[in-house]
Amino acid sequence: MNFDIAMPLTLFAVTLASLYLNRKTESKLKDTMQERQIGVWDAVQLVGFMSVMIYLIVFVRQITLVLMVLFLFAYSMLLFTFGYLFSKNRWYVGILPPVVFVLLYAFVRDTPAWVFYLSNIYGLVFAVLITLYLVGLFTWKATAIFGVLITVMDIVLVLVTGTMIEAANVTSSLNLPVMVSVPIIPLVSTEKGLLMMRLGLGDFFFAGLLGIQTSKKYGTRFAIVTAMAMTVSFFIFVVLLLNYLQRPFPGTLMIICGWAPLVIWKELTAKKSLLSETAVTLPSQETKVEN
Repeated sequence: MNFDIAMPLTLFAVTLASLYLNRKTESKLKDTMQERQIGVWDAVQLVGFMSVMIYLIVFVRQITLVLMVLFLFAYSMLLFTFGYLFSKNRWYVGILPPVVFVLLYAFVRDTPAWVFYLSNIYGLVFAVLITLYLVGLFTWKATAIFGVLITVMDIVLVLVTGTMIEAANVTSSLNLPVMVSVPIIPLVSTEKGLLMMRLGLGDFFFAGLLGIQTSKKYGTRFAIVTAMAMTVSFFIFVVLLLNYLQRPFPGTLMIICGWAPLVIWKELTAKKSLLSETAVTLPSQETKVEN
């Protein structure tokens, strides 16, 4: 039976890194974001916008050049923002990381060094930076709504229409760091080389978002437990994929199946505890009135 520990552990490591670094960066990023937040309706619109963009990537082939420019600009702004903030507002230091990134992409993106190494390194870095930059915008309620909607969208676009897979192929052809690709461990050899597992940056962001928001709601320890649960769930799905399904599968579903049961249990336990406290308090108050 084939299984893989490389990608589940990578997902777990990125989620933990996002949890740890968020405590270091949250206060500095709040000033940049100016206390803006994504509400429930904003979360619905965001998922709708993402769906439209995915369809545009697939059906409007002329958008590839625009797509490349947008990705390079977004990644460069992320690198500049974090470089600027953590170099104590020195713009000449903040500008170095995006310049290096753009130059590497321009001159070595078709080389094995970029395809197998640099693209994955940048992908992991951007997965963490995107999470740190956007997570402060979400409320707990918006996170829950976004989690459900993005999972439904992923299921439809991967399992029903296949549009997400086509969009991933288009972006991959540009050699943009939009996915992380690692060899399956234990190694599996095929006629084309080692069997690889790929996961999009959006899935890493999703796991990081759920982990950080859980930490804010229920504490770091419980957030780490949910991160472990997401990893175990992802591992189980990967085993099924490698041995039985053998097809692309929604990463968000693999992740949320580990997170949701624990959070639902926690919510129900908290409500039950609150009701018990209320039931104990009310009789004592009534007794005081009678006396």
